[in-house]
Amino acid sequence: MELAQRVQALTPSSTLAITAKAKALKAEGHDVIGLGAGEPDFNTPSHILEAAKRSMDEGHTKYTPAGGIPPLKDAIIQKMKKDQDLTYAQSQVIVTTGAKHALFTLFQVLLNKGDEVIVPAPYWVSYPEQIKLAEGVPVVIETSEKQQFKLTPEQLEESITEKTKAVIINSPSNPTGMMYTEEELKALGEVCLKNNILIVSDEIYEKLIYTKTPHVSMAQLSEDLYKQTVIINGVSKSHSMTGWRIGYALGNAEIIKAMSNLASHSTSNPTSVAQYAALAAYTGSDEKVEEMKDAFSERLEKLHQWLVDIPGVHCEKPEGAFYLFPNVKEAADNCGFNSVDDWVTALLDEEKVALVPGSGFGSPENVRLSYATSLEQLEEAAARIKKFVEKHQS
Repeated sequence: MELAQRVQALTPSSTLAITAKAKALKAEGHDVIGLGAGEPDFNTPSHILEAAKRSMDEGHTKYTPAGGIPPLKDAIIQKMKKDQDLTYAQSQVIVTTGAKHALFTLFQVLLNKGDEVIVPAPYWVSYPEQIKLAEGVPVVIETSEKQQFKLTPEQLEESITEKTKAVIINSPSNPTGMMYTEEELKALGEVCLKNNILIVSDEIYEKLIYTKTPHVSMAQLSEDLYKQTVIINGVSKSHSMTGWRIGYALGNAEIIKAMSNLASHSTSNPTSVAQYAALAAYTGSDEKVEEMKDAFSERLEKLHQWLVDIPGVHCEKPEGAFYLFPNVKEAADNCGFNSVDDWVTALLDEEKVALVPGSGFGSPENVRLSYATSLEQLEEAAARIKKFVEKHQS
């Protein structure tokens, strides 16, 4: 049997091999420190857990509308008004089975065969693959540490063709943690408006920012950009609810209706109980969210300092998310390795520290480290990395 070409075109995840190896070493009894986690290491706040239990007792265990329950849509609308002074109607909101499925569904309803989507690199690993599954073409634009891994208006303009349908803006970013300023977004937005390009604004990390700079969405900069932007968000990162699988999209009512129609034939509705949990997340206290954010902020400060003290490791300090994305090419070269991927593999073999190679994010000179683990583990991991580098460089 021959599989569909759309599936054969998918690129295997470069993280799978190292993740599998780390799990195997752990199973053998080795003390492995894994810094690959893309989720907070805190449990979901108790008031959200209680709301989920209560919803089951009250019988909210049946089908819901494919696009989400009205009370949750209202809570999302109120959140957007409070946080960003943006006004949406229920017809402009879809609740999805995670933010990942919001993106997948958006590309399915947006793209025809051969349509292009501009994807700044480093990028979240699923962007190009989801575009390909919709028979679109990911147009990857490389950015660098010098520009803080952010797409410039000039790069965007040069990348546009008659087939360009959309551009993805992820701020704060996975994997870099970098944020676009209001001025940078305005400049990119002007290019998009001039060329009639849809802006896919992935804002899943918007609550995890560790500077005084507020989160800014492209949609709040002007009425025209509001109409031209689809916001993707969810409760996974902000409320430590990754396993609950609740995301959402906001934007043009015609696009949202098409997404809801597609969802009705694919997933049906997001899990009913999880929707009521998300409702509690947006209507209850943010105390635990702030505690988690404070912990991440402290970890960022210390891990960044530990990393830049390692010979050959260069690391821009991010402003959000919970990742560091250091360039380790100099360290890998000085250690005698042919590539950063080989360096990462040897680090796991010898020091039992698992990092995610940057090649999977379109940046083969970098690695991604998640600081969604304890300070003690982070300090030990940094010490092991330094020991590994100094050993091989001597």
